[in-house]
Order: sequence, then C-alpha cells, then structure tokens
Amino acid sequence: MTAPASIDEFRLRLAEVTDGLPKRLRQCADHIAANTDRIAVSTVAELAAGADVPPSALMRFCQILGFTGFSEMQRLFREAYSPGWPDYATRLKNLKESGAGSPAALLAEFVDAGRLSLEQLAKSVDEAALAQAVAQLAQAGTVHVVGLRRAYPVASYLSYVFEKMQVPAMLHDGAGKLDHRHAMRLGDACIAITFAPYSDETLALAQDAAARGLPVIGITDRLTSPLARHAATVLTVPEVDFGAFRSLSATLALSIALAVAVGTARG
Repeated sequence: MTAPASIDEFRLRLAEVTDGLPKRLRQCADHIAANTDRIAVSTVAELAAGADVPPSALMRFCQILGFTGFSEMQRLFREAYSPGWPDYATRLKNLKESGAGSPAALLAEFVDAGRLSLEQLAKSVDEAALAQAVAQLAQAGTVHVVGLRRAYPVASYLSYVFEKMQVPAMLHDGAGKLDHRHAMRLGDACIAITFAPYSDETLALAQDAAARGLPVIGITDRLTSPLARHAATVLTVPEVDFGAFRSLSATLALSIALAVAVGTARG
C-alpha cells in the first residue's frame, strides 16, 4: 500500500481503515483524527501518550496507513502546513464572515486575547529556565538578538531595552541581506525568537551560535519547536489568537522581564 500523497488522501485512508482496527490502533486513529494539527509539531511519544498507547502501537498505525513510519507521516503534514497560518486576506475574510463587528468590538476581542495570553504565561512560565537565561545573559560579553517576521518587534524591542540599560547587544535583522554572524565571539550569548511557521533564518543563526559555543536562549511557542534543538535554554510563550490574528502581549511581557532582570544582574 502506498502512502497518502495529500492531506485529503490521508483523511480518506484514515476513514477506510478505522472501523476494522483493534482497540489500541483504534485509539491511535481516534486521537490522530481529532488532533491532525499536532502531527507536524509533535513527537511519537507525545502523540502516543495522547492516545494512551505505547509508541510502538502508533508506529504500527502509521504503517497500516501506508507510511514507512511516523517520520514519513509527519513530513506529509509539515509540507502541507508549512505556511502554518492563514494569509492575511483569509484572516480578514473570516473575520467579516464571523460578524466581528465594529472597530471597538475588535479592540475588545484583541484586548481579551491579550489578557488570556498574559494569564496563561503567569501560570505556565518555567521559573528555573527564566533564571538560567538571566544568568547566561548576565555573563555575556555581547547579547546577539535575532527574531524575524512576527518576532521582529520583540527582537528590536529587546535590543532597545538592552541599549538603554547599557547591556552590549546587537540586533541581527537581515537588513540588506547582510550576515553578521561572524560578529559572534566566545563569551557572547544569543537570544533567538521564532514561532510557527518558524523562520529558517532565525533557526540558522541559532544553530550557528550554538556551533560556535555560545549559549542560545530560545523564545518560542512550544518545547517541540525546532528552535529547541539549538537552544541551551527554552522559554515558551502561549499566545491566544482571535480570528487567526495572534498578539505579542505575553511575548513582550516575558521579554521586558528578561531584559530588566539581565540589566539588574549586571549591576
């Protein structure tokens, strides 16, 4: 049996095989069907735990669908969902169709999304990871900051605060296609910020910084982010969206706390 070549084929195949599956494989099918958005960013262990089955059962389920294993199934979803988020025209269309209302109503919705994001951050922040990030940055000669696309406002604001607090920092913004990675030296540190769909340029700089022996502090959306592979310390930030528009409320709050804590630690 050949593997499904598209998400639509995957859904059809899933519907065809589900009824005849034994209990554990049926649990895999039910969990996968309800969480297709998680396939591209989860590990075998995470999906198996969600289905309450051993990882070997999930691997067997992937083979029944026609894949050689989990990696091939995950690749299908990563390629299909690589944009990761609707384009802005689609987002606006969805807002209009949902009857979002007046500008004041939109403001209220975005304020509420920001409030929920901040509340979730307060509950979920990893205090040990935050303290470790501050310690690493406080000892750095220069802090290299990179964050593109949606993360760019956070990166630029971090650089601004570091400058005001007299913490040597360099913003890697990619302007003019200039590559400043060779400015990184032993004794420096790197802050890399990226969210799904993840910036290849940010990931590349984080990887290069790690290869040069610099501690990399990653600010991202989940521990399974590809940024986690290069970061010595990972800080995850939940951001509630409204109409597929995501705010930066929690991310900016975390960033200003990080910058002020580093400035204070450096004296």
